[in-house]
Amino acid sequence: MRAFVLTAPGTYEVLEVPAPEPAPGEAVVDVERVGVCGTDVEFFTGEMAYLHQGHSSYPMRLGHEWAGRVTAVGDGVDPAWAGRRVMGDTMLGCGTCRRCLRGRQHVCATRQEVGIRGNRPGALAERLAVPVSSLHALPDTVDATLGALVEPGGNALRAASAARLRPEDRVLVLGPGTIGLLVAMFARAAGAEVHLMGRTDGSLAFARALGFDHVWRENDVPDLPFDAVIDASNAAHLPATALDLVEPGGRVVCIGLAGEPSRIDTRTLALKDVTAVGVLSASPGLDATIRAYASGTVDPRPLVAATVGLAEAGPVLAGDRPPGAGPGPKIHIDPRRPGV
Repeated sequence: MRAFVLTAPGTYEVLEVPAPEPAPGEAVVDVERVGVCGTDVEFFTGEMAYLHQGHSSYPMRLGHEWAGRVTAVGDGVDPAWAGRRVMGDTMLGCGTCRRCLRGRQHVCATRQEVGIRGNRPGALAERLAVPVSSLHALPDTVDATLGALVEPGGNALRAASAARLRPEDRVLVLGPGTIGLLVAMFARAAGAEVHLMGRTDGSLAFARALGFDHVWRENDVPDLPFDAVIDASNAAHLPATALDLVEPGGRVVCIGLAGEPSRIDTRTLALKDVTAVGVLSASPGLDATIRAYASGTVDPRPLVAATVGLAEAGPVLAGDRPPGAGPGPKIHIDPRRPGV
């Protein structure tokens, strides 16, 4: 089968590699769609922390936002999985530690992460083998585009849920990228008044096109009481900004990751009686995200600017926009498309 293999920072090949066979407890999926994520870009540039912490190494196969169809199952797997359309959890815990047994496999100390950590190959290939326990079935109303948006959507849903928004609450989302816009969509579905803060004219115009009227730059955020502020950016200074802007007794949610340490004044945290929450992983939010997409409560399709083949994955990771791409922040890869 064809697979995109990253061999060093900025160095890659589309190779013919052996197709996976399902081990006991596993399923093999024909991959239909894969989203390119900021984490993938960090591996491409060599900046990803896991590379320097020993959790990941080259060569590696990226791709953790995916959807496809099960074509084979291993021993011990219910044959009914064959033929099902699915997406998969990125986080694969050991299954036996205290965290896993408490339903927190996404923070298991020895976890693998599909396409990210522990030498678990990702979905930038024609086929992918994963534990069947990580699969989530997709209804007919959730197509391949939506299926590959479930993983980022699960992260965003968890961030919006962590803000504990009620109807008519006011929330400020920092960073109108894929995650920030998805957070805004889930917050809007919860009935909140959503504000977005960004840096570029293009990102703010796109947010307006999605129906978000309250969009701001950092220096013109209005003096309003924000019941929650959700940082979905990669700017190291914005967690402190979030704490400054949130209403006393409110909530700050951090889902974005900066390339350097962020610092906040814990005196402000305490004196404002603010609850701060960190979010890692979509795992606990995947099923609810699938339901939201299936019902149309949230429709993230406009976020996808273009869908290209494996041959175009390298330029996309290098920051190139495909010809004819729309204004959205997300690029998808369809490994079935012909190409070298």
